[in-house]
Amino acid sequence: MTEKRDYYEVLGVPRNVTEEEIKRAFRKLAFKYHPDHNKDPNAEEKFKEINEAYQILGDPERRANYDRYGGVEGVQGFPDFDFGGLGDIFESFFGFGGSPFGAATAQRAPQRGNDLKTYITLSFEEAVFGCSKEIEAERVENCPSCYGLGTKLGTSPQTCPECHGTGQVRRVRQSFFGRFTNVTTCPHCSGSGAIITDPCPHCRGKGRVKVNRRVTVNIPAGVDDGYTMILDGEGDVGLYGGRPGDLYASLSVKPSKIFHREGSDIFYELPLNFAQAALGDEVEVPSLDGGIKLNIPPGTQDGRAFHLKGKGIPSANGRGRGEEIVIVRVVTPEHLDKRQKHLFQELGEILPKPRRC
Repeated sequence: MTEKRDYYEVLGVPRNVTEEEIKRAFRKLAFKYHPDHNKDPNAEEKFKEINEAYQILGDPERRANYDRYGGVEGVQGFPDFDFGGLGDIFESFFGFGGSPFGAATAQRAPQRGNDLKTYITLSFEEAVFGCSKEIEAERVENCPSCYGLGTKLGTSPQTCPECHGTGQVRRVRQSFFGRFTNVTTCPHCSGSGAIITDPCPHCRGKGRVKVNRRVTVNIPAGVDDGYTMILDGEGDVGLYGGRPGDLYASLSVKPSKIFHREGSDIFYELPLNFAQAALGDEVEVPSLDGGIKLNIPPGTQDGRAFHLKGKGIPSANGRGRGEEIVIVRVVTPEHLDKRQKHLFQELGEILPKPRRC
């Protein structure tokens, strides 16, 4: 057998290391050199070596035997582990080589994770000025106990005995018309090419778990109802090293009790009585930045619009602000006391009658 490195050296730990420290070192290295995460061509062999070291040092009896012989392999009574190159662990679990149809490799090609969608409700002011919202989102992640392997820590999946790691089975059938070969997904391993005989207790062999997470969403100023934000990489994790999906956050904005919004402009209806409209006045109108003094010239008619530039909604792309448009609404009094009625009668006698078309 070829000479191998010291297992303690492989895991990067001293000889007086505890079992828990061995476990932590293995998890860290296994995740680092897992071929799903590490595309270095030497990562596969490194991962296999790490797994081999853990199977010895992670077992108290095997570790004691290993320490007793000073780390020397091949002596009587000490197990000699041969992982068979790529043919065992990586062909069965990662889908490398083996299949004449390329089925296992195709099954293990990187796959992008699923996109997710969530909804966020904002007040009118939050949409106008922007804000940060913390939301709860559920997504699928790699199991933290087995790093997505699906197997119990320190163990490996076995090659499927039905398809021999290819992920497909061939059925040859002889009929009156000749010989037919039917290639189907292996029913024993569901096309993965591997059987997990000792599943991870945390994920029950699935390699993935659903996790509720708190995600902070930074909402820019000026967003509108129906605006969708894309949070890159916040969806489900990918399979076999594929990139994660995205999280789509759809925004719902509550209407304002004061303003009506159209794009980047806001509209405000200003109520005036007859005297204010006829004689003019200085009034205060609300705006997104607080109260603003507005001069009403004499003879202002109902429906007149005053444009306050730069007082509207900030642009979501950061390019300026829209307008606030103040629309005059001359209000006719519904209830008059005696004096008010008398004054209106006198005024009605002396005012010119409006021209009719």
